[in-house]
Amino acid sequence: MEKILDSASRKRITNTVGTARFKCPACGKHEIVRTRHMRQIAAKYACPGCGFEGPN
Repeated sequence: MEKILDSASRKRITNTVGTARFKCPACGKHEIVRTRHMRQIAAKYACPGCGFEGPN
């Protein structure tokens, strides 16, 4: 099984309810992974490829 980590907190999120996975909105090359909690508190994340930071 693939180990998936939240992009901001670096915590394992496998089988976590409310998790969102999407491509970087700027470059579209890297996947961003967010837990429900990190989205609710609007924790910043950065794309490992292009450095895009969100949420804005």
